Amino acid sequence: MITSLSAFAQSKKPVELATVANVDLNRYQGKWYEIARYPNKFQNQCVGNVTATYTLKGEGKLEVFNQCMGKDGKLSGAKAAGKIADKATNAKLKVRFAPAFISFLSFVWADYWVIELADDYTYAVVGTPDRDYFWILSREAEMKEPLYNDILRRAASKGFDPKRVIKTPQGLASVNGSSVN
Repeated sequence: MITSLSAFAQSKKPVELATVANVDLNRYQGKWYEIARYPNKFQNQCVGNVTATYTLKGEGKLEVFNQCMGKDGKLSGAKAAGKIADKATNAKLKVRFAPAFISFLSFVWADYWVIELADDYTYAVVGTPDRDYFWILSREAEMKEPLYNDILRRAASKGFDPKRVIKTPQGLASVNGSSVN
């Protein structure tokens, strides 16, 4: 009986998350609009206008600048350091918002895996292997509904829950002023 319960428990584990075969970081860098995401603690203050801008910073390193409009109507932002975790594909990245002086601690680096990418780099889907985080990004502030729904269907086949996904409003009017953390 114990053996069959163990086999059942193991069958509930998601299969290993596959990434795209290759990411051209020169094409990936630049500004992305967040179309949708799983809710998460570090974006609780964001009500809309969420963007992420990626800049290459030398061999295997990049900078990420995330920006959003907060509940107070002001733009705020945060910079992160990024590094390539899989140099064969460039599809597995590690991102750190924590201060550089603790960057030697592995737990301050979060997984950031590109699991889907348009051939023309007009949209990307990012997730984590534990399926706790998920984002749909686009070069445009809006995405056509058929494409969005197709992405959600493919994400479900990879173990992500489309019911958890929330859409990100873009184009909200903001109050003058912004801050960068």
